[in-house]
Amino acid sequence: MKKKSEVKSQKSEVRKCKSAEEKIKKSAYCIPLTPYSLFLTAFCLLLTAYCLLSLSGCTRRDKMFKESRVLMDTFCTVTVVSPSEEKAKDAFEAGFNEIKKLDKYLNNFTPDSEISAVSKSAGIKPVRVSKETLDLLEKTIGISDITDGAFDPTIAPVLKLWKFSGRPANPSIPPGDAIKNALKLVDYRKIQTNKKTSEIFLKEKGMELDLGGIAKGYAADKAVEAIKVKGIKAALVAIAGDIRGYGLSTSGKAWKVGIQDPRPENPNSEKPWEDIFLTLYLKDSAISTAGDYQRFLIKDGKRYHHIIDPVTGYPSESGLISVSVVAPEGYIADGTDTAILILGAEKGMKLLNSKGLDGILVDSQKRVFITKNLKGKIEILNKGYELAN
Repeated sequence: MKKKSEVKSQKSEVRKCKSAEEKIKKSAYCIPLTPYSLFLTAFCLLLTAYCLLSLSGCTRRDKMFKESRVLMDTFCTVTVVSPSEEKAKDAFEAGFNEIKKLDKYLNNFTPDSEISAVSKSAGIKPVRVSKETLDLLEKTIGISDITDGAFDPTIAPVLKLWKFSGRPANPSIPPGDAIKNALKLVDYRKIQTNKKTSEIFLKEKGMELDLGGIAKGYAADKAVEAIKVKGIKAALVAIAGDIRGYGLSTSGKAWKVGIQDPRPENPNSEKPWEDIFLTLYLKDSAISTAGDYQRFLIKDGKRYHHIIDPVTGYPSESGLISVSVVAPEGYIADGTDTAILILGAEKGMKLLNSKGLDGILVDSQKRVFITKNLKGKIEILNKGYELAN
């Protein structure tokens, strides 16, 4: 028979667990940037998902710790499962330092970044860069290849005309002639990389790189690597809506994530990321979302959004309004979601199936297309959305 003191102690522990669970459920979401956010910048290609961290049970050994900072011009949140606060803090520093370092290398809005240096030397000379910048660019070229150029990192001259990513953003419809001229500088096949010398060269003068559509996913990957080195057995890294997770939450389940409603009932809300239309579990993988609702302008009743087709120089008109890709690594999910939104549902599903990736595609009629592996693994929360297959 248990002593009264033991029973009292156990009841106290239960109350603590319930209190912790309530607090996490109230606060545990990964905040992406929106058109209404003070931190909106070029790196916000968003997808915009938040993380529903569940804590259905507590253990005396492992606890969940979470910390957020503003890096890469957006909110970054790292959640770890750790036996101690001290170990969790070490993991936070390792993860955030990795993100901070990559931002310094990859931010094309920073004049002294490596990517800016490559663009300034286009058509003139190769530029020596860090192993991380070279690695990401080679991976990016790989994404461009498998998407037939739908994702092209040399789209920068066209993006600058639309001004969706300016500081501050001031989107407007560019003249047709300007778009036509800028398109002449868009061709990822004119990027040269040299692994031996760690150099990058853009063949034509006037070309520019913009890795905003893939950098956050890559940074999440590298942050996870740094956190693992610290001995953390489970973590979730969210850089805006680019999320990479591994291990299990303290509930013993995979991480539960939500995808933002691309057509919320209240589009003028100051916190549109709280309107989630679909949830799924993320286990040892990454998810990224691209949507036409993240940055856009409406003129004469037509929506012009920030995801520009490298072929036409105009916003994609594929019929898709949101694309989420689940992949083994963040950079794959981050680059592929943008390409699929441009390619459309039919080509997008073929691409996902051919590469063994999972995806959730939403069209303008609120039909939801999913890959076979996700059947029975998602939950649609909002009315008006229905599975198309």
